[in-house]
Amino acid sequence: MKSDLHAAPEVTHSPVPIPEVVAALRATYASGRTRPAAWRIEQLRGIERLLDEREGEIAQALAEDLGRDAFETWMSDILTAKSEAAYARKRVRRWMRPRPRPLPLNQMPALGWVQYEPLGVVLVIGSWNVPLTVTLGPLVGAVSAGNCAVVKPSELTPATSRLLARLLPKYLDAEAIAVVEGDGRTTQTLLAQGFDHVFFTGGTEIGRKILAGAAPHLTPVTLELGGRNPAIVMRDANLAVTARRIAWTKVFISGQSCIAADYVLVERAVRDELVDRIVRSLTEFRSAATTRGVRIVNERQFDRLAGYLASTGATVAFGGGTNRATLTVEPTVLVDPSPEDPVMREEVFGPILPVLAVDSLDEATAFVNARPKPLAAYVFTRSARTRRRVLSEVSSGGAVVNHLTLQEVVPQLPFGGVGASGMGRYHGRWGFETLSHRKAVLLKPFKPDPRFFYPPYTDRTIKLMHRMLGV
Repeated sequence: MKSDLHAAPEVTHSPVPIPEVVAALRATYASGRTRPAAWRIEQLRGIERLLDEREGEIAQALAEDLGRDAFETWMSDILTAKSEAAYARKRVRRWMRPRPRPLPLNQMPALGWVQYEPLGVVLVIGSWNVPLTVTLGPLVGAVSAGNCAVVKPSELTPATSRLLARLLPKYLDAEAIAVVEGDGRTTQTLLAQGFDHVFFTGGTEIGRKILAGAAPHLTPVTLELGGRNPAIVMRDANLAVTARRIAWTKVFISGQSCIAADYVLVERAVRDELVDRIVRSLTEFRSAATTRGVRIVNERQFDRLAGYLASTGATVAFGGGTNRATLTVEPTVLVDPSPEDPVMREEVFGPILPVLAVDSLDEATAFVNARPKPLAAYVFTRSARTRRRVLSEVSSGGAVVNHLTLQEVVPQLPFGGVGASGMGRYHGRWGFETLSHRKAVLLKPFKPDPRFFYPPYTDRTIKLMHRMLGV
């Protein structure tokens, strides 16, 4: 979902060259000003104030970039980011405390604990689909852990990028948090600075380039990527509720979400009823809309989605229309596409929903497991046994039973992918830990200091040490 990182010279909207920006942040970090809890809390409070006081400007920017209305912006970006900041602000002092650890008898007398310290200067690379959530969410983790940060918003949402560049210095410590605008070449230049951590949200292909760009400096990376997320629907599910919840993920933010259902696997006996209910739900959801289609971010993404519809041999149960002049695609339900269709091989990231019939849970789990691990897996069932089987047999970044996408807004749960859908976790304490160094500390007194622990070692002292150390 990002620009090519391997295109030639640096392009940046920063008035100061990138190496100087990063050097200034390193100087701020070295001064120690970001380590106290008071500084961290003030930055988190600043994020909350920004989202409160500038809601109108944020809504205007997202309307310009993505065609979103104010309520959808509030739900997708403002509410989530503000909740994340507030949750961290109320708990960061507790998270910072050293964590005592029990020690074996053979280490006594001693004390042991885990001590959290900031990593240093981190880079947060945002995505375009929920540009505040995926930029400010990782920034919450970065500042709650006491880091300085460079924020690189997505160039695909230029109005939102400009907004963040203008507002973040007004609400946060401008000597500790910098915004650098630009495209993939700017990202490449940033990666070359050798940050202490890189946090990237976006597509899998660009994620590989981010990882490669960080490798020469051995920079640790968190990758929040996408994936083909399955929704498995069993015949015992409440089909009316299931259909509404699945359909909602295809109209909310135009289905442009890395955690929306990419396809549905439904037991054959209830396939037609589920499809009918999804169609009815989509019709109801769009009843007040002035256009049949929903807005797609840009021509490239529009052409990709239109190509999926043009190349599939599936039955179109609903929608299917596109309008390149307005960059809109109708919410579309495809019934039984070939697994080899492009819409079934690539992440949809749009308002298209393939529905495939399966004859058993075994067939459904085998279908999912034959493909790269998804960011999320969803199962709709009343059966505890079915639920346990899906949760244990399907590997995914996260999972939800009888709903979709809500795992992303729960700060008490870790969020992240597995395999091709990403690496690393954030949200709540998980973001604090990801962007902290967990230092192991062992404290020993000067006495006792038994002589037999030092050479030369006799047979007697060797036997004694074996006995004391338990091996």
